[in-house]
Amino acid sequence: MSSFPILSAAIWIPILFGVALLAVGNDRNAQAVRVVALVGALLGLLATLPLFTEFDRASSAAQFVELTPWIEAFAVNYHLGVDGLSVWFVILTAFITVIVVIAGWEVITERVAQYMAAFLILSGLMIGVFSALDGLLFYVFFEATLIPMYIIIGVWGGPNRVYAAFKFFLYTLLGSLLTLVAIIWLFLESGSFAILDWHALPLPLEAQVPIFLAFLIAFAVKVPMWPVHTWLPDAHVEAPTGGSVVLAAIMLKLGAYGFLRFSLPIAPDASHELATLMIALSLIAVVYIGLVALVQADMKKLVAYSSIAHMGFVTLGFFIFNHIGMQGAIVQMISHGFVSGAMFLCIGVMYDRMHSRQIADYGGVVNTMPKFAALFMLFSMANAGLPATSGFIGEFMVILGAVQFNFWIGLIAATALIWGAAYSLWMYKRVIFGDIANDEVRKLQDLNRREFWMLVAMALLVLGMGVYPKPVTDMTEASIGALLEHVSVSKIK
Repeated sequence: MSSFPILSAAIWIPILFGVALLAVGNDRNAQAVRVVALVGALLGLLATLPLFTEFDRASSAAQFVELTPWIEAFAVNYHLGVDGLSVWFVILTAFITVIVVIAGWEVITERVAQYMAAFLILSGLMIGVFSALDGLLFYVFFEATLIPMYIIIGVWGGPNRVYAAFKFFLYTLLGSLLTLVAIIWLFLESGSFAILDWHALPLPLEAQVPIFLAFLIAFAVKVPMWPVHTWLPDAHVEAPTGGSVVLAAIMLKLGAYGFLRFSLPIAPDASHELATLMIALSLIAVVYIGLVALVQADMKKLVAYSSIAHMGFVTLGFFIFNHIGMQGAIVQMISHGFVSGAMFLCIGVMYDRMHSRQIADYGGVVNTMPKFAALFMLFSMANAGLPATSGFIGEFMVILGAVQFNFWIGLIAATALIWGAAYSLWMYKRVIFGDIANDEVRKLQDLNRREFWMLVAMALLVLGMGVYPKPVTDMTEASIGALLEHVSVSKIK
C-alpha cells in the first residue's frame, strides 16, 4: 500500500477546486467553470480508485490510515482510514459528484460557479464523514455537509425552497446536537476522541442506553426513519435535480453509516436491548411509507417516499444481527445510491423540458421520448426490486436475514416488494404509457447525447451490480464479520 495520502486527496481535491471556482468563477466564464468543475470531480474520482484496487479484502482493520495531530490539548487528531464498511461509500460519493456536474451542465445557467462549487465542497465533506476515525473530526465533517446542501436547496430550489432548506437544516442540526453531547461524554470517559478507542471502552447498560438514543436521534433524522422523515419529501421537491441526486444517493447514507460506526460497536448491549424498537420503526417505514408513496401526485415526492421505504430495509438489516441481513443492508445502501439517483435524474430530464413534476401533466411520453422511456423503465423496475437489478439483491438478502431472525418480520418486510412494484410501475404507467393528452408532451425532444450517456452509465451500474454483486460483497465481508462479532460480546463489566 502506498504512502500517498489517498483519503486526503479524495477529500481535499474537490474542496480546493470548489474554493477556486468560488474565488474566480462567474457567469461570464460559465463554460470554463463547468469544465474546471468536471476536471475537479474527475480528479476526485481518480483519487479514490486505489481504494478499490489496493484494498485488502481479507482484513477488517482500517486501511489507508492517516494520522496527524490537530488539537493536541484535547487529543484531537486528523485521523482518517477506511474499512469494508466505508470504502464503497467513498467511491460512490466521488462517482455521483461527476454525474451531478454533468447533470447540471446545460440546466444551470445562473450562478454556475457557486452551484458547481457547492457540490464539489459537499463531495469532499461527505467523503470526510465516511473516512473519519476521530469522533470530533467526524462531527465537524457531518455538520459541515449541512451548509452546502442548505445553500443548494435555498438558492437553486423551487418556489418553496427557503421553507424546505430551513426545515432540512433545523431537523438535522437539532438531531446532531445530542450526538455532540454523547461524543463529549465518551471523550471524558475514555480520554480520547479516537472512534476505535470508544469501540473498546467498557460501559454499563445505564450509560449505553442514553448514548445509543443520542446517536439514534441524529442518525434517524439523517436516514430518515419514521417519524422524523417529514423534512425529506419537502427537501427533495424543492431541491434542484443535482441536489436531489446527492441527497438520495449519498446524504441519507451518512445516517445509516453512523449506526455502523457508532451506535452498534459503542453500545452493543443497548443495541440488543432496543433492537425491537429499531425493527418496529424500520417495518413502519417499509410498509406505511410505501403506502404513502402510492398516493403521491408529484413524481419527486413519490421517489422521496420510496427512498424512506428503501432505507427502512437498511436499518432493518442492521438490527437483526445476522451476517446476510447486514450484508444485504450495505448492498441496499449502495444500490439505492444508483437507483434513486437515476430516478431523480430521469425526473430532472422531464422537468427540464416541461417544468412540471405532476404525474397528471404527463402521459404518452413513450411516443416522443422512446430512448428515455426504455431507461426510465429499467430504473423503475430496479426501484421495485426486479431480479437482475441491484435493487433486488439488497432487499432479497435483508428479507433472507429477517426470515432467519423471525419468520413474521421477514414476511412483513417482503410485502415491501409488492408496494415497491405498485408505486414504481403505477407512476411509470401514468407518465410514459397511454395516449398523449397534453400538447406539451407532443413537443418533447428525446434525450440528447449528454443525458443519454449519463443515464446509460447509471443503467450499467444498476445492471452490473444486479447480475454480479461480488465486488461489493467481497470488500465488506471481513468488516461485517468483525462488527457482528464485536456486537455479540457484552461491554457490561
